[in-house]
Amino acid sequence: MTFTFSDSTELILEIPETAQGDLAFSHPSADYQAYLNKLCLNAVLPWLQEDFTPQAKVWPTSTALASFWELVNGTAITVDATRFILVPSESIDLSELRVPQEWVDLPSWLGDYYLAVQVEPDAGYVRVWGYCTHSQIKNKGSYDAGDRTYSLDASEIITDISVLAVAREFCTAEPTRAPVTAIPTLPQAQAHNLIDRLGKSEVVTPRLAIPFQLWGGLVEHGGWRQNLYEKRIGLPQQRSVLEWLQSGVSQLAQNIGWERWNLELSAAARSVEDRQTQVNISRRLAIAGQIYELTITPQGEPDAPYWRFELHNATVGAVIPEGFKLRLLTEDLQPFPDNEDIATTAIEQLYVEVALEPGEGIVWEIEPFPENCDREILKF
Repeated sequence: MTFTFSDSTELILEIPETAQGDLAFSHPSADYQAYLNKLCLNAVLPWLQEDFTPQAKVWPTSTALASFWELVNGTAITVDATRFILVPSESIDLSELRVPQEWVDLPSWLGDYYLAVQVEPDAGYVRVWGYCTHSQIKNKGSYDAGDRTYSLDASEIITDISVLAVAREFCTAEPTRAPVTAIPTLPQAQAHNLIDRLGKSEVVTPRLAIPFQLWGGLVEHGGWRQNLYEKRIGLPQQRSVLEWLQSGVSQLAQNIGWERWNLELSAAARSVEDRQTQVNISRRLAIAGQIYELTITPQGEPDAPYWRFELHNATVGAVIPEGFKLRLLTEDLQPFPDNEDIATTAIEQLYVEVALEPGEGIVWEIEPFPENCDREILKF
């Protein structure tokens, strides 16, 4: 529901009564930060879906929200090719918009439009009191090194929200984003050390505990960001494929779509007595309007195993279109020999086989990128 107040340029949205869910956080401050972000998201997302496109959705995926809200204030929503950053605050001081540095300076996180949202939990509504572009924040905002935020004075913010749809539709030639510097990739050993150090819940504000370049390199990697969140709330390893095969897929992995399957090997190749059951792990993915299945299957002998990653269309008889790619990378996103399979023509399956050391991590990638996916590190 949209309320109308005396100032008709403001957008007042009712906070819907929805279940809060059972997301876990390491500290009361993170828990409350998540609470405000959830109220903001629940109110603003339906408005974006109604006024812009029904396909407006959380970036990168709703299952990743807890790992963002544990660490930084704000939520990203994609509307077609445009990204909105929701920046909620309870402050009654609307003299400026303060945006955490991550949403401005991390190349993979930054947005096109930043919405200033005042949250009124007790009154049951949010006030979207203005917006600005990434270019405005970078070019006209002030940076505060103390809390690593950019602030933009209210005089620079467009407070008539009705202008937003017009700007997005008719001002396409005007760039919304300013250039930013790429963040260096962290060495794997350094990332693990940082996760161990910052994973302690007594580090209340990990985003301020290390230099921004290191912090950015850590949280831009979806797998490391998720690992840091899980360590801070005390979860054990959630993505061990060996454990999934032996004991079942962890609840967290089930939440993003992983399943374990028992496959009976073809009776044509074996006698009934020798027939064996093969276990694999699979996940369904929406890519370019169709459903595909990524499977991981152990191969070889127990003393010399290797792993087969395979992508195929979930529809029987359907193929993978030309141009699709299945790629494996090391945990720190480095390629290795024979790590990629490319569909040079329409094909039934893509696959990559890899031998891994015990405890080694692997990251899978598919082009075109699957919908509602975040980068993950699978351990073997």
